[in-house]
Amino acid sequence: RKLAVNLIPFPRLHFFITGFAPLTARGSQQYRNLTVAELTQQMFDAKNMMCASDPRHGKYLTAAAMFRGKMSTKDVDEQMLNVQSKNSTYFVEWIPNNIKSAVCDIAPRGLKMSTTFIGNSTCIQEMFKRVSEQFTLMFRRKAFLHWYTGEGMDEMEFTEAESNMNDLVSEYQQYQEAGVGEEEEMGEGEGEEMEEKEEE
Repeated sequence: RKLAVNLIPFPRLHFFITGFAPLTARGSQQYRNLTVAELTQQMFDAKNMMCASDPRHGKYLTAAAMFRGKMSTKDVDEQMLNVQSKNSTYFVEWIPNNIKSAVCDIAPRGLKMSTTFIGNSTCIQEMFKRVSEQFTLMFRRKAFLHWYTGEGMDEMEFTEAESNMNDLVSEYQQYQEAGVGEEEEMGEGEGEEMEEKEEE
């Protein structure tokens, strides 16, 4: 619940991408020297994500990193700050300090240290777009539809679901492109309109 409160800025944008580090073969673990910096670099790498969408194609709304093993919380905080300052273009500017970190000093079995990553990134719209395209191709030909209508579903439910997914993609895109000053400008514009109406 606490994670959800920190990671979901808007009710509909609650789809996370997860990651884990280190992702190393057991045989080659002894040749890798694990540090907090190395874990952090791996954790944000697209190859370590468990979802087929590239975080470099979107922006992080929020993120959480759970570190395990003997390490300094100071190192963790420094690395998180470092990631945000060096890669600021990959984080939305209107949610400051949007990475939550936690440290558990008991390492997982077989590793000296590890980290689990949960990110709420606008890049997940890539996956939704891909699913939507594949769905449209099949739905146009009504492929596999008889299995669902035979169980009591209606064709309209599929059309609504497609529309809902397209709205979700648009919403992710909208927040990806949103800047800090946009709401203020909108607010000023509304204020001017109200003043004009009062004068009339």
